[in-house]
Amino acid sequence: MSLLNEYMKKEQLLKQLRDELQQLEQDQRLKGELEFKEKLEQLMQSHDKTAADVIDILDPNDVQSATRQPSSSDSQSAGRRKRKLKVYRNPHSGEVVETRGGNQKTLKAWKEEYGNDTVEQWLERTE
Repeated sequence: MSLLNEYMKKEQLLKQLRDELQQLEQDQRLKGELEFKEKLEQLMQSHDKTAADVIDILDPNDVQSATRQPSSSDSQSAGRRKRKLKVYRNPHSGEVVETRGGNQKTLKAWKEEYGNDTVEQWLERTE
């Protein structure tokens, strides 16, 4: 893509974003939310409170569960995350291999014949 085309696309995107921003600024719901936020921030400042303090006051139990880091036993009990499916296409034979791991027989044979870096370039998509 030429630099001029890229510039024109970005300019068009900027115009579109400006239009969307202008529409949002006209929305009464947004005006109400911004007014609420401003009043809340003023109230917090006048009472010398932070957002975390307000959350703790409103729901002290929720803060502990939301900020708690999951332990390793929590993640293990949910089970192991499924590996991503990788699809390779051999440009020489047109053969396609779909695998979730590197221990696939055909993929290993390709890597022996053509080299790991070359075969990794044949990666078409990851799901």
